[in-house]
Amino acid sequence: MQDLKITRHDEETRGEYRAMPSDSDAIGRLTYKKRGDSFVADHTLVPPEIGGRGIAARLVEALVDDAREEGFKIVPQCSYVDAAFKRHPEWSDLRA
Repeated sequence: MQDLKITRHDEETRGEYRAMPSDSDAIGRLTYKKRGDSFVADHTLVPPEIGGRGIAARLVEALVDDAREEGFKIVPQCSYVDAAFKRHPEWSDLRA
């Protein structure tokens, strides 16, 4: 896959990860709400023009990496994030 920049944008009660491929202006997003020491991953959205490249998976991996590093738990409310957790049993310790 071409270069993909993923950034995290944190606000007080919510935030999102943004994936920006170098060859497109489209942005993939994974949004979350903060609940105590957990992040509730509520939506993953990758526009069709950048779909099929594994961008949603990379967004979830960024969330998981941050959870491991920062010590928060994840509530996979979004069906895509929930399916990713089922595919990766090694992430089960991060599920709230």
